[in-house]
Amino acid sequence: MKQLVFLILTSTFTFKLLAQEIIPITKANLKTKALDNNLQVKMANNEVALAEAELLKTRAAYLPNITATYTFINTNNPLMAFGSKLNQERITMTDFNPDNLNNPKSISNFETKIEVQQPIINMDAVYLKKAGQVKTDVLKIKTERTKEYILYELNKAYMMLQLAYKMLETLENAKQTTLANKKVMDDYFKNGMIQKADVLYMNVRVSEINNQIQLAKSNIKNASDYLYFLLNEDATDKILKPTESLEYKNEIIESTVKLNESRKDIQAYHKSLEAYNWLIKSSQSKLLPTLNAFGNFAINNNKIYQYNTGGYFVGLQLSWNIFDGLKSKSEQTKYKTELTKTQTEIEQYTKQSQLEFTKIFRQLQDANNKVSFTNEAWQQSKEAYRIRKNRYDQGLEKSADLLSSETLMSQKELEYYQAVFEYNSAFEYYKFLKS
Repeated sequence: MKQLVFLILTSTFTFKLLAQEIIPITKANLKTKALDNNLQVKMANNEVALAEAELLKTRAAYLPNITATYTFINTNNPLMAFGSKLNQERITMTDFNPDNLNNPKSISNFETKIEVQQPIINMDAVYLKKAGQVKTDVLKIKTERTKEYILYELNKAYMMLQLAYKMLETLENAKQTTLANKKVMDDYFKNGMIQKADVLYMNVRVSEINNQIQLAKSNIKNASDYLYFLLNEDATDKILKPTESLEYKNEIIESTVKLNESRKDIQAYHKSLEAYNWLIKSSQSKLLPTLNAFGNFAINNNKIYQYNTGGYFVGLQLSWNIFDGLKSKSEQTKYKTELTKTQTEIEQYTKQSQLEFTKIFRQLQDANNKVSFTNEAWQQSKEAYRIRKNRYDQGLEKSADLLSSETLMSQKELEYYQAVFEYNSAFEYYKFLKS
């Protein structure tokens, strides 16, 4: 009854698997899609775009500030009334009468004004812009490193999918071998040549393989879903299938284990120091003189929308912030402290990266040895099974020994492909840390 229930569940899962669209995919296609659609890459690009948008604000250190205003006032203030009438060019001799000067009638004034402020020398803003440019460059370098990481994750996920399909293929082959042996045992049992226990052990083995096949199919779906996640695509009713099979490639690696200090993540760290230097200079420059030009042109009239009279003035302003309450000094101290902190972080990160690179170098060697050992064990187990199968067909071996030999052969084959995956995965991580 248990076997029947398991068979129904397995058949249901297999039907669902077949109902889903199987899409063949190459590693090259995955690379193109991931770099275009991956969410982590998009976030990195957004950070660059945000930094560039912030950098645009520093253009104010070079470009003029132009404003236009239209103002209406009504006043009987002596000074304002006389000044407004003077701006309107309507002064007469009667306006100099002391009574008119001291007690003027209310007067309206409509003023149209255009004001221009043009920065000329503001060194703090110049250095601040340089710091912003360095920040943008750092984020661009980090974006490139993010793309390299996504490609590493993509290659690893692709190999996981290859491994899942290879496991399924291996288990399906093992199942066919087991079913063939089961048929022979069933015939032997009918003829009274073996015990009932031998048949039951074989049934257990069949159930065990069916369960492993079920897990392998789940692993295929999980690996496919993760690839779809990296591609930022919907995985509903779709399963990816690699066009390349999982294979062992004994790549040549360098004998020296030295970290590449021009690696993009380390390069970005060192580049950020430059930004702090510009920020320090910007704070120091706040106490330097600044030179700015200004000017305006105004039209005044006592009637709305009348533009009869106008005047202008222009000038230069040289200003010097002699003491700002130690604000710039505090900023310098802050940036210098952050600079020292970043230098310490770089030292720690570099040593940690060297440690990790050395570790993966050893892991790669161990994984390579594991491939050789598991392959040798697999070949030996295949030969042992072949011998036992021949002897069993001649009635010279027990059913339990044949079953144990077949189980061991299947196990060693799975271990070999797992070792190949571990080696290929370690090599991809080695290339990522080395680049």
